[in-house]
Amino acid sequence: MATAATSLKMPVLAALLLLLAVACRASPYYPLELGYYRYKCPQAETIVKTVMEKAIGQNPGNGAALIRMLFHDCFVEGCDASVLLDPTPFSPTPEKLSPPNNPSLRGFELIDAIKDALEAACPGVVSCADIIAFAARDASYFLSHGRVYFDMPAGRLDGTFSNASEPLKFLVPPTSNLSALISSFVVKGMSVEDLVVLSGAHTVGRSHCSSFVPDRLAVPSDINPGLAGFLRGRCPANPTSSDDPTVMQDVVTPNDMDNQFYKNVLSHTVLFTSDAALLTSPETAKLVVDHAKIPGWWEDRFKKAMVKMASIQVKTGYQGQVRKNCRAINHY
Repeated sequence: MATAATSLKMPVLAALLLLLAVACRASPYYPLELGYYRYKCPQAETIVKTVMEKAIGQNPGNGAALIRMLFHDCFVEGCDASVLLDPTPFSPTPEKLSPPNNPSLRGFELIDAIKDALEAACPGVVSCADIIAFAARDASYFLSHGRVYFDMPAGRLDGTFSNASEPLKFLVPPTSNLSALISSFVVKGMSVEDLVVLSGAHTVGRSHCSSFVPDRLAVPSDINPGLAGFLRGRCPANPTSSDDPTVMQDVVTPNDMDNQFYKNVLSHTVLFTSDAALLTSPETAKLVVDHAKIPGWWEDRFKKAMVKMASIQVKTGYQGQVRKNCRAINHY
């Protein structure tokens, strides 16, 4: 039979548990956690960083590819590594075969290399979704020469569903206007400022000509005439799958993660209609000017926007799994 003291303790305990639950949910990272692998695989983040440093040293484009991969993963089905799944007889058309990803999305072999190293150290512990998030964080660090450094919370699980129709719903094409861009971000819980800030990642990497031809080279166009002439010399008038060269997105500092993108927007030397569209509203145009002219302004906001994006619709608990092979779901 419960005593009076025990009866008093139960409501107090319940209240403490409720406060703890509320505090956890109030965390900006919930349900993710900084240092998530500190006990289960303490070397996890170091392993990812080591592989990324070597890969970016060999080709800076590897870093740009992983930053883009995080965006393409998180905006479709949430940050669950669904973009990594290969086709199977049961799922013949996964996300990676969708037009927004195929053939332009790269970095799959680099994820494989990181996963192999992690499995050798801590089998079955680190999810592929967390690998993408860590790799994008480290890419930002190395490409910015240490100016963009931030901690990335973890605890994501890998999804088991991937379909090529989904990227078409959530990844708007580079020919989009500002309204379409904003809508695509808002539906994922991201703000107009997040849109402008994350667009700055276009300061690194390459683009296929088909992403802006003929759209940006049509007459009339606001694109800088000198850049337009250069692009006409590099790109076919009608790119095809067999004739679709790539060009640098930022010809000024092509391998540096910096605020040059915003200076390019102001000088009309960006490739995509979606980038040029940032000047079509007073709110976004002011943000472009601020990022272009205030030292450190963009870098500070980019760190926060990356963590926010990497928290979109994450899977935890029974919603996902930790894949043994990032290209295939586990079959128990």
